[in-house]
Amino acid sequence: MRKMTKKNKVLAAAGALALVAGGGGAAYAYWTTTGAGSGTATNSAGGGTVTLHANFTGGLTPGDSRAVTYTADNADPNTSTNVGVLTATVTTDKAGCLAIWFPVTADTSSTTVAKNSTGTSVGSGTLTFTDLAGTDQSACKGAVVTITVGSV
Repeated sequence: MRKMTKKNKVLAAAGALALVAGGGGAAYAYWTTTGAGSGTATNSAGGGTVTLHANFTGGLTPGDSRAVTYTADNADPNTSTNVGVLTATVTTDKAGCLAIWFPVTADTSSTTVAKNSTGTSVGSGTLTFTDLAGTDQSACKGAVVTITVGSV
């Protein structure tokens, strides 16, 4: 075997470099692609429905007012929910006893109602039996006054 000289080493290295640069004896592969996509996911239906209550004492006569407390029950065992602005309306069960004689307020703030809870205070207000002097309001004797409360 022949001894490699410096010149032969340089030539061998240059040849190997030329072979690799020219692609001789080397293999490579690649893919090109384009595309687009999207994904979706559905959140849980949490923040569900709460049951709202309006509580006040009875026995109203013309000119009387009663404090009203608003509470909420959340039966969902997994998710707390928020009660925002309350709306309150009055109905009566007797003809001639007009609901407009019973203005009601609902002072509210945004309140979180914990999961699986009952009786959470969500607001307060006042129910008044307006005294209309000179108007016979006796149709309201024994009437059931109902406050229906909602939330937005």
